[in-house]
Amino acid sequence: VQLQASGGGLVQAGDSLRLSCAVSGRTSSALTVAWFRQAPGKEREFVAANFRSGSSLHYTDSVKGRFTLSRDRAKNTIDLQMNNLMPEDTAVYYCAASSRLIYSTIRVSSSYDAWGQGTLVTVSS
Repeated sequence: VQLQASGGGLVQAGDSLRLSCAVSGRTSSALTVAWFRQAPGKEREFVAANFRSGSSLHYTDSVKGRFTLSRDRAKNTIDLQMNNLMPEDTAVYYCAASSRLIYSTIRVSSSYDAWGQGTLVTVSS
């Protein structure tokens, strides 16, 4: 499985961005997919995930109500719609996928075996 993230950029606080992660080598619906982010000087943190195209979506508390993870089956992409962006959302965003992840580890980065290259999101105040 290969992943390629895109859509990052420089925006102002309150703006929106949509990140997209193109999946190749496998149909994304068979995968558990997630977005993580890493701010300068900080560890990579979980943002959002969806377990094998199930109905439940998982979000870290700081993005609930602002970010939405979705799958575009026609394009085989995993998208992250980010609204009402805040300066603390500034980070490199990574998409990740796994075909064998155990549900209880869905928020753990080491559970994912395929990663995109990252796309930078910068939010100015």
